[in-house]
Amino acid sequence: MTSETMTKKEQKQQEVQEAKEQLLKWFVKEGDTVYTVLRSVSSSGMSRTMSLKVANEGRISDLTYWASKVLDYPLVEVNGSRALRVGGCGMDMGFHVVYSLARGLFRDKYEAGQGDVVDAGYSLSQAWL
Repeated sequence: MTSETMTKKEQKQQEVQEAKEQLLKWFVKEGDTVYTVLRSVSSSGMSRTMSLKVANEGRISDLTYWASKVLDYPLVEVNGSRALRVGGCGMDMGFHVVYSLARGLFRDKYEAGQGDVVDAGYSLSQAWL
């Protein structure tokens, strides 16, 4: 099916699938630690922007763009860096973003009973930089 005949919903689903494939092929595997970098907090405290990084093969890679596609979070630029805009407060929003990303990437595997832990959200660890 070409992009000309695809609906917007189908195009969005295809983008999400491509982002998942890129993340799993090049950046993350089960058990990795995803590092969150807080870029800014709104004056009301109700939203924040953050970037996602991962260390693999001696390099630091930026996951922010691909994660924005999987999670459907807005991608913004803050002080020259890509960042996700995340709404909410009252909890560790870095953990929330990484947990949600892990569920998005590994949910199918866990629903099929192939995972080692009970919840796919715990397939990745989170740490702040």
